[in-house]
Amino acid sequence: MTEDVAVLGAGMHPWGKWGHSFVEYGAVAARAALADAGLEWRDIGSIVGADTVRGGYPGYVAGATFAKALGWQGARVTSVYAACASGAQAVNTARAQILSGLADVVLVVGADAAPKGFFRPAGGDRPDDPDWLRFRVLGATNPTYFGLYARRRMAVHGDTPEDFAQVKVKNSALGALNPHARYRKAVTAEEVAASAVVADPLRLLDICATSDGGAALVLSCMEFARRHGAVNPVRIRAVSTVTPRYPNTVLDLPDIATDSAVAVPPAAETFRESIAHAAYEEAGLGPEDLSFAEVYDLSTALELQWYEDLGLCGRGEAVKLLREGVTGPGGRIPVNASGGLASFGEAVPAQAIAQVCELTWQLRGDAGDRQVAGAHVGIAANQGLFGHGSAVVAVR
Repeated sequence: MTEDVAVLGAGMHPWGKWGHSFVEYGAVAARAALADAGLEWRDIGSIVGADTVRGGYPGYVAGATFAKALGWQGARVTSVYAACASGAQAVNTARAQILSGLADVVLVVGADAAPKGFFRPAGGDRPDDPDWLRFRVLGATNPTYFGLYARRRMAVHGDTPEDFAQVKVKNSALGALNPHARYRKAVTAEEVAASAVVADPLRLLDICATSDGGAALVLSCMEFARRHGAVNPVRIRAVSTVTPRYPNTVLDLPDIATDSAVAVPPAAETFRESIAHAAYEEAGLGPEDLSFAEVYDLSTALELQWYEDLGLCGRGEAVKLLREGVTGPGGRIPVNASGGLASFGEAVPAQAIAQVCELTWQLRGDAGDRQVAGAHVGIAANQGLFGHGSAVVAVR
């Protein structure tokens, strides 16, 4: 176990397709987080930016880019890239600086201006890059992978397209209550079934969109929080950033094949299971202690997979939880009370930070109509390409 880090402020720029620079979204989110913390930008000792590869050179050095947008004031600066796990890596970097004594208070910012349609690799020929290869050799966009995973769940566990649709129904109803969400309209299972097939069995409404958006957090050491008058702040208790183990016997982007387990037996837990396990171990908590969870629902089927990966149920039992309402509003362990990526879409560097914003608001009791009753422990989980795992445990 490590010492807690306080979350003094959380802020977001609404998700959508706004047509502006990622810098604008990040600056708006940063100012909102600072206002929430009751601090001025000049009070910040360090800024950590989650990078976006779509922002050109300013995106590659997002920490300095956001610092310039807010006004140079001499703060320590760091930029972090870990694909979809960039935000959690940025949180972890800020936490490390605080716990090591390099800074008392740190601003974490992530923002993106995503392209319309499916993500694609950066330009140029890179035959040694598995992400480039899966597009150029197989034509496998992200939804292809989502569809394969959905098919696996259907074959192994008996999940159905109707079950997947119910995930969207649940999340869209919650997203309709979230002022930061892009999609604020509840949809029905019939509307999901009537939407276009994208990667069988998944339909358009089973898959998250690409979006613009930004999110920011103000983190501090507990002593600074007490001096600032925060007697009982939300606290980050653990951040897991583990990598996979060999052999990896479950297909995972960007790889288009699994490892052989002939010579070396696979680990007892899959990569995503290990992400959550490491966070629980560091926090000194377990899935039984959770009040709610925010997970990386790139597709409806992948949300169900996270139920099992987080240890909310045994393997193959995710649909049972969904059908019984356990993961819905008022259930024993609500999942994606924010509305999830189903309601937000992907703004890659911001999404893991946005998850921690939701943890913060829920634990404070500030989540409005989507509030989880009695919330005291929450976990956020996602992963990025090339073995970037991330999970954050927050408590109050």
